[in-house]
Amino acid sequence: MRPYLADMAENRKSVGRGMVLLTMCLAVLVAQVDTSVVNLAVRPIGADLHAEVAGLQWVVDAYNLTYAVLLLTGGLLADLYGRRLIFMAGVAVFTAASLLCAAAPGIAVLIGARALAGSGAALLVPASLAIIRVVWTDPAERGRALGIWASCNGVAFAIGPPLGGILIAHFGWRSVFLCVVPFGIAALVLAARAVPEAADPHGRRFDPGGQALGAGALGALALAAIEAQGRPWVSGAALAVCVVAFLGFRAVERRADAAALVPLDLFGLAPFRGTMIATAAMTFGMYGVLFLVPLVWQSSGKLGPQGAGFALLPMALIFALVSPRSGKLTERFGARAMIAGGLGAIGCGLLVLSAADGGASLDIAELGLALAGLGMGIATGPLFAVAVASVPSERSGTASALINVARMVGATLGVAALGSAFALLHGGADGLRAAMLAGGLVQLAGAATAWAIVR
Repeated sequence: MRPYLADMAENRKSVGRGMVLLTMCLAVLVAQVDTSVVNLAVRPIGADLHAEVAGLQWVVDAYNLTYAVLLLTGGLLADLYGRRLIFMAGVAVFTAASLLCAAAPGIAVLIGARALAGSGAALLVPASLAIIRVVWTDPAERGRALGIWASCNGVAFAIGPPLGGILIAHFGWRSVFLCVVPFGIAALVLAARAVPEAADPHGRRFDPGGQALGAGALGALALAAIEAQGRPWVSGAALAVCVVAFLGFRAVERRADAAALVPLDLFGLAPFRGTMIATAAMTFGMYGVLFLVPLVWQSSGKLGPQGAGFALLPMALIFALVSPRSGKLTERFGARAMIAGGLGAIGCGLLVLSAADGGASLDIAELGLALAGLGMGIATGPLFAVAVASVPSERSGTASALINVARMVGATLGVAALGSAFALLHGGADGLRAAMLAGGLVQLAGAATAWAIVR
């Protein structure tokens, strides 16, 4: 009888954790799909709302800027007041902001609603990762759960552009915001029913000085990247503000010691430090690919917007198919091999892209993209698993926020640096070749760093 009861209890526990994982994946998938389809809606938004190019740019950038500014705040609030509470607040804000986007009567309201959506994402993404860290106490099981969670990014990349194209063509641009609302409501209901609450406020405080300086540094870095091409003087000024704010942030956090927003001793943990570097290196190259390769395809007349979206589909599908299996692969080969091997595969993919004659040779380009998708699928889950496992559970929200800060910083610097390399050689095949070569070398350097640091 006892073995039967034990099996029943274990089954209930597995079902409960399955519902938790479904909730986390649903919310993150909604946020990522929404982000991936907005770029397709920019032109119809401009035509409908009579918006200039600068306003349309901020439809995209307002989200990225507020997300960057509030990431650390989201992680701290999750630790202080409860991961489920902050997750649900983030989902609610994101869903309400999506409704506001769909109803926006003008470009100013739409930009404000996109900024509100970015603040919701800054709450829900770190909290979702922290919840997985707390619910899955066994490292092997946590690795498998994080592999599935990470695969949602690949699924979003796969379904986002085709879905956006279909919705815009048949129902208009407002539908791309409305379509996520039912899923946001479902995530709220599931979170209330299935997700346990957990918080670790002991010895912690809000740390307003660290909050202000950290937000200022991240926001200024994002603004520097946003304005790098159009207004370089604004970009330079923002970069200077970023450096000053970062130095002030480090001084404030050092004085705060254990009560700091970001305890600096976390960076003394070699595995955590290694995953931060590797994550930034990974997104440095991958966001450069997603920015430049479709741009070259379309500007050269090789592919149109819809064709470019479908040409990226194999990479996204490989990512989505491999990532859920990364946990079991990590058990067999170890996290260090998976992370370094994944970044190495991405690096090789970018080097193949650099040899694809500016994307003109689609067969070679697709091979490079496939390698990049494979590398992301191999590395992403283990990166998150090592990052959250290498810190105490009471710091899981902060660690989750920091690993997402590393993603954002790598992506921001990658788009700016590789975009500049592309522009320096006047774009086209030569510009893409130089950018992909530089991105590939950064990936390989990240792989070597991960191999040396991560244990």
